[in-house]
Amino acid sequence: MKRIDSLETLRARLAEFAAERDWDQFHNPKNLAMALAGEAGELLEHFQWLTFEQSDKLPPEARAEVELEIADVLFFLVRLADRLGIDPLKAAEKADLNLNEPKKDGALDEATGKSLADWLKTTLGDKVGE
Repeated sequence: MKRIDSLETLRARLAEFAAERDWDQFHNPKNLAMALAGEAGELLEHFQWLTFEQSDKLPPEARAEVELEIADVLFFLVRLADRLGIDPLKAAEKADLNLNEPKKDGALDEATGKSLADWLKTTLGDKVGE
């Protein structure tokens, strides 16, 4: 099996895999986005009722399952980007990373005037830090 050492290699392998099975007829952007959401949900299931600490220290068996779910999410994301002609790395480069950076605990959100800590306490109540 050829080593996957880049997103381009993965993209090409996934395209070849789908073509060999005549799956292109099903791999339209809508279906791929829905499959991506489903796989993300399967990933989320592994963390649903865990505490922050438990989610950070998964047992080996659970970690192996999470690894496979992450791969599935990546496969569908790369396949979706390919079908739309989007280079995920270029898209990430174009994104305004300042908008996606988490606010520092004491920093105020310009829209609400609240700090992240205030927002978490209001949203999660006493569960903050569990």
